[in-house]
Amino acid sequence: MEPPLETEMVELVPNGKHAEGLLPVITPMAGNQRVEDPRQSCAEGKGFLQKSPNKEPHFTDFEGKTSFGMSVFNLSNAIMGSGILGLAYAMANTGIILFLFLLTAVALLSSYSIHLLLKSSGIVGIRAYEQLGYRAFGTPGKLAAALAIMLQNIGAMSSYLYIIKSELPLVIQTFLNLEEQTSDWYMNGKYLVILVSVTVILPLALMRQLGYLGYSSGFSLSCMVFFLIAVIYKKFHVPCPLPASFANSTGNFSHTEAGEGTAQLQVETQAAALCTPNYFTLNSQTAYTIPIMAFAFVCHPEVLPIYTELKDASKGKMQHISNLSIAVMYVMYFLAALFGYLTFYGGVESELLHTYSQVDPFDVLILCVRVAVLTAVTLTVPIVLFPVRRAIQQMLFQDQEFSWLRHILIATGLLTCVNLLVIFAPNILGIFGVIGATSAPCLIFIFPAIFYFRIVPTEKEPSRSLPKILALCFAVVGLLLMTMSLSFIIIDWVSGTDRHGGNH
Repeated sequence: MEPPLETEMVELVPNGKHAEGLLPVITPMAGNQRVEDPRQSCAEGKGFLQKSPNKEPHFTDFEGKTSFGMSVFNLSNAIMGSGILGLAYAMANTGIILFLFLLTAVALLSSYSIHLLLKSSGIVGIRAYEQLGYRAFGTPGKLAAALAIMLQNIGAMSSYLYIIKSELPLVIQTFLNLEEQTSDWYMNGKYLVILVSVTVILPLALMRQLGYLGYSSGFSLSCMVFFLIAVIYKKFHVPCPLPASFANSTGNFSHTEAGEGTAQLQVETQAAALCTPNYFTLNSQTAYTIPIMAFAFVCHPEVLPIYTELKDASKGKMQHISNLSIAVMYVMYFLAALFGYLTFYGGVESELLHTYSQVDPFDVLILCVRVAVLTAVTLTVPIVLFPVRRAIQQMLFQDQEFSWLRHILIATGLLTCVNLLVIFAPNILGIFGVIGATSAPCLIFIFPAIFYFRIVPTEKEPSRSLPKILALCFAVVGLLLMTMSLSFIIIDWVSGTDRHGGNH
């Protein structure tokens, strides 16, 4: 006897096509039954394949083969980005308690956002972000989603390559034990970023399916775990305050004091003040740290492709993967921020690794950490490139069969454009700011909420039902974040200052 289909599968639009109403799933007739073709079994596919009666049906053009663990690695790697290097700076400008509250809120909101995406995809049988936009608002919705994904992920790839461009020459310089950089080509960040892109990133980016990158994602996460361990270890071995910075801040003080005892007391008081943690802080920099945490969990463009390739996929299983990935990153983010902040307190820089250079530029452990971070961001670029290529496929080649030539050309073209941006843009941080302030709130808050509101039928959830009201409130939060972030960026540009420095 054929088992009943899950509720999630009952109200599907076959192949994700736009229809006036939701249709019940039926066994396709021989005349229009789809035949699985290896040429069409690509990661960019989005159709519905009715499997044998004794198995749960899937959305995809092929049966997913990626395991639960590999999916967790891929999604965790998609969440993990260069932002972890700036979280200690964020904590220094919010305080430990406020930072923990904001980080917890963002993690929970991100999990809820993924819930909206998965529920919308389950209703209409679609596992492509762009096609959810098409189902909700037609072609304009599809183009808006694809554009937001492209902007967000191109900005992310650029930030990763920018780290390679700036950090790799320093690593080579330390390896060679050079006091200053030379003019040799292997010390030039522009040449090095091209070399890494061609030899490491491009071959991984040519993988046909995202699931194959699970092993590199696992290794990338291992590198970031090593970074976290080193940050915790250094907390107990770096003096506070740093001798150099403390000498600069107190060098003129002792000469102005009449009594040596009074001077010593004042020096000790100032040292204690420099090495005392703040639990709640509000200053001019606090507003700039909120977007850092708000965008720390951007992984939504990768959620549906990972869902597509998941073995024995179901909405509940994918939500479990998302919750586990977010929880792991939440713990890593908080520990990296906490111990980085408790090492340098108010002296922490916007990029944590640069702060360690003040202690000892030739420190072997920090050198290894730099190599680990470079490895992690290098292996993350192919994961981030995948949704961009998928967005281009959805916009320009939706109804065409998979082509290796097109697959290779899109990946090569994207990497070329990102390399040119990193090499020739005079101030790339401004570009990142605009991209992050516009596309990230759309992908995390606004699009999942309004897609959910439009896609879920009123017969199932009326417009005034609690889930849909919560979704609209969620979209309003995204609009407020976008407005706030853009306002700060515009004010910063008008004032002509770069107060938030090197935040990614």
